[in-house]
Amino acid sequence: VVSIDARYTEPYVTNVVVTAPGQTVDVLLTADQPVGSYYMAATAYASADGVLFDNTTTRGILAYDGDPSSTTPLMPVLPDFNDTPTAHKFYSNLTGLVGGPHWEPVPLKVDHEMLVTIGLGLEPCPANTSCKGPKLSASMNNVSFVRPTSLSMLQAFFFNVNGVYTTDFPAKPTIEFDYTNASINNYIPMLFAPKGTKVTKVKFNSTVEIIFQNTAILGVENHPMHLHGFDFHVLAQGFGNYNPATDRKKHNFINPQMRNTIAVPAGGWAVTRFTANNPGVWVLHCHLDMHLPLGLATAFVVENGPTPETTLPPPPVDLPQC
Repeated sequence: VVSIDARYTEPYVTNVVVTAPGQTVDVLLTADQPVGSYYMAATAYASADGVLFDNTTTRGILAYDGDPSSTTPLMPVLPDFNDTPTAHKFYSNLTGLVGGPHWEPVPLKVDHEMLVTIGLGLEPCPANTSCKGPKLSASMNNVSFVRPTSLSMLQAFFFNVNGVYTTDFPAKPTIEFDYTNASINNYIPMLFAPKGTKVTKVKFNSTVEIIFQNTAILGVENHPMHLHGFDFHVLAQGFGNYNPATDRKKHNFINPQMRNTIAVPAGGWAVTRFTANNPGVWVLHCHLDMHLPLGLATAFVVENGPTPETTLPPPPVDLPQC
């Protein structure tokens, strides 16, 4: 492995590659095996218990020049579909290429620190309607995101239009609980998150640290969290509830990997940090297609900088209207 999400890594030798929705991986393959044909195979990683998924295995053939054989290649042994230890080993062993092209050192001073819970939930039946029961929902810090319909958030930011979003997304969970303990599902109110278009407003060039915390509400799952507009350093990742007293010691400030999508471990956490040097409105969301419309999203509003080059330009005159 030499690159992830278009960011160079220290070369990492592996016989298995894990990639979540929204991620990319660049690899160099060493053709040092006997002349012949070999399968390249891929299968799903599905970390959620009891959830249906497409358990298809796809294959391609890598054939050496001069291969005289017409026999079918041997199928490689693939990890189990729920092999979280293998996924975590791959993700946590990647490091950044210090001094390489586009390398950025870790910003050490944090201006805006956030602990953000991510997970699924339920949405009650609307008033005055008949339902068979609640439907699936999702939230971050107990807020289920609703996309605006009257005007885009970026236009609202540029033209200073009120009523499209609010800048009161909580920087930490509104209710603290034992995040990865399945018993939380016995407390019915925690299953229902209010709807809202809540975002976080930060100053230009400020440093933002996001500690993503998976929750056991409706079950733990690996969530690929993608941030538009920025790459971030991945300082640490692990399982259980994030504990500042002990887990801060695990932060890598020397050569952490950089990427734009972090697969937050199932029943675990991940620490990311980025510099908000790109003015505008940037969505942060789960890259599982089903989870975004359910509300597993929020956004950052990054204020303009001091120069024309660091100021959001106006929309094009032919921009289609909502």
